[in-house]
Amino acid sequence: MLVHICCSVDSHYFLQKLQIEYPEETLIGFFYDPNIHPYSEYYLRFLDVKRSCKMLDIELIEGEYDVDKWLEVVKGFEHEPEKGARCGLCFDRRFEVSAQKAAQLGEKTFTSTLLTSPKKSLKQLSLAGDALAEKEGITFVAPDYRKASGTQEQNIIAKEDALYRQDYCGCMFGLNIQRDQQNKLADELFVPLSGQIQPESIEERIEMYEKRWKLEEANKEHKIIKQRFLNWRLNSGLLRVRKEVVPAHFLPYSTLKGEYSRGKIEYSVGEVHHMNRDEVRFITLDYYNRLANTDYADVTTLIYAPPSFEKELDVRSKLGITPYDLSVILVVEEIPSKKIEILCQSKTYSDVKEVLIEL
Repeated sequence: MLVHICCSVDSHYFLQKLQIEYPEETLIGFFYDPNIHPYSEYYLRFLDVKRSCKMLDIELIEGEYDVDKWLEVVKGFEHEPEKGARCGLCFDRRFEVSAQKAAQLGEKTFTSTLLTSPKKSLKQLSLAGDALAEKEGITFVAPDYRKASGTQEQNIIAKEDALYRQDYCGCMFGLNIQRDQQNKLADELFVPLSGQIQPESIEERIEMYEKRWKLEEANKEHKIIKQRFLNWRLNSGLLRVRKEVVPAHFLPYSTLKGEYSRGKIEYSVGEVHHMNRDEVRFITLDYYNRLANTDYADVTTLIYAPPSFEKELDVRSKLGITPYDLSVILVVEEIPSKKIEILCQSKTYSDVKEVLIEL
């Protein structure tokens, strides 16, 4: 039986139930989910599905990440709510490819772990599965493993086996709608031009879960815990000196009360230069290099290839700043002596992240 897999939390429980109910079947997992955005999130979910299938001794096939085709399918339905018309088109596309894969492999039946997702309509999924299976001359199996406290059991198993628990269905459209309703930043879609890995970003999670995989292979004890913290994202930043744009690097947690400030350097404390408004501070690239133990030749290079986020936080702390300071700190090649204008569109917010601890 071919089993279309959407994510490990749904598949881990679903596959175990199938193994019990269909002991004569050899299950083949098929991860086909071009709806998942961004690609880093897709990769993270696939990584955890691989781990789940390895634990359950189930073969796994990865489908094509043909996101362009998926976008064509749902075009015009971007603003549909969850369980709306866009979701139906999304199921149809994934089930169509899954049914084709099952027929290609000579399988007579196929199913999908979407059936166990509490966010999906079982009736909607069954209708789509039956119609597309019929086209290929095979059967769609639609067991209801949510009933009889199935969803609660699924959550318990996911917690026991430390599966990755995503908090949105997958596509960028559903994510943006969900985050707007929650009045939260859709930081899953933020990737700095520099490529610096941001706190509680998908890229940071990938690093952690890849490390977890290595620890498990080495039989080293570990645990994933959750931590509440103050997160930060910089949308854009700009420095103008006498109306001329000057390269400037914004240190992490740089925040203005508004988005714009202007003024001039008023005084200096050691090598930290203070503007006369909005608690803005400047340091030279030379001083930054000494604090960070780096050797950047110019600020533009620093902007596009900064050190790690943690290393830059260490630079902030070396400036004698308290952990609660959110002032803008700019790294420049020369301290400006003329009129200064600053645009800083950034956001700080309470967040929760997972942390891997070796025991």
